[in-house]
Amino acid sequence: MKRRHFLLATLAATLRAQTKRAPRILLRSSWQTVNIGDIAHTPGVLAILEKYLPEAEVRLWPSKVDNGVEEMLLARFPKLEIIKGSEHLKAAFAECDFLLHGSGPSLVAENDVARWSKETGKPYGVFGITLPIQGSASTKPASDSVIAKTISVLSGAKFAYFRDSLSLGVAKARGCTCPVMEFGPDGAFATDLRDDAKADAFLKANGLEEGKFLCCIPRLRFTPYWTLPEKKAAPDATKHARNEAMKEHDCRPLRDAITAVVQQTEMKVLLCPEDKTQMAVNKEMLYDKLHADVRARCVWRETYWLTDEALSTYRRSAGLFGHEMHSPIMCIGNGIPAIVCRWAEQTSKGIMWRDIGLGDWLFDLDKEDDIARVAPAVLAMAKDPAAAKAKAAKAREFVEARQRAMTAQLKTAL
Repeated sequence: MKRRHFLLATLAATLRAQTKRAPRILLRSSWQTVNIGDIAHTPGVLAILEKYLPEAEVRLWPSKVDNGVEEMLLARFPKLEIIKGSEHLKAAFAECDFLLHGSGPSLVAENDVARWSKETGKPYGVFGITLPIQGSASTKPASDSVIAKTISVLSGAKFAYFRDSLSLGVAKARGCTCPVMEFGPDGAFATDLRDDAKADAFLKANGLEEGKFLCCIPRLRFTPYWTLPEKKAAPDATKHARNEAMKEHDCRPLRDAITAVVQQTEMKVLLCPEDKTQMAVNKEMLYDKLHADVRARCVWRETYWLTDEALSTYRRSAGLFGHEMHSPIMCIGNGIPAIVCRWAEQTSKGIMWRDIGLGDWLFDLDKEDDIARVAPAVLAMAKDPAAAKAKAAKAREFVEARQRAMTAQLKTAL
């Protein structure tokens, strides 16, 4: 740290101590609103800070809080200040003591973190990210210069928590020198938003009873954002072709699980979305392809929903299964069982299921042996809800212990 920055940071800390002012945290988060999982990162971290660091004043520096998300956040966190405009951000840079980068698929706001450090010299830290720089079937490995920049920013942090053990290992192998690098769960585990009225009305209208249905979420190998007008994304012929080639392969295990649950238990199945593209996937690849007698015990949700209504619905279910990650994360964080199916095109974040003790609820759909085990696992969850909830509770306890440790480290850094 430059001498000028060191002196400014020391002076700020001294003044805060003398005036007994509450610490001020600038939370960089809220990446997009077309996916209830990306929405959930922010209220999850806010809930963690509220619970374990209640004396702190938190300001949110978002990318997007449209589509009703701002109102939803303020309803749950009425004291939250949301940064709007350059002058507001300038004031936050001057007045806040610490920048906390929230959970995400990468160091999403890497340039903003670097800017904070350069302009203020004040400390920063990272909560629960994945490092995609190792490459996957969906991405080319990052260039050495890109990797070096990310590692350099992480090295300057007071702490860096990674939401899967592979990302933690990559950071260490690439020479990251951050003094505290550990596994730290995705912030969405702590999300506690709710809209019980909407959830209850939906369940009543569709004949779903609390504890007597499972939720199922499918997806394609690549999210077809080009189908969403608000994304203004150009069609991707290569990704579309891959989706078309694999959608039957990937969705068949879910249909098999749905069929087994409906035919062998009293449970119903709710086909619901995590992002705005998935209502169509549910209709085409699950609902319409089920046998009529099975389809009669399934409900297809035709509309997108926000995180609060979705989570209230999950809480009333006996569990969730599918191709997504953040709905399962929110379920486990609220004591609801959740089974995750993944594939090579996705980042390493799925590994977190093994990291929190749920490895036998994690399935790789690129492996035939794993595919054959999906339906039996879902059926077992449906047949013995008490055992499944006990398993979810154990994972939740582990996650909460890590959340306490992460916040304790933040408190030390303030």
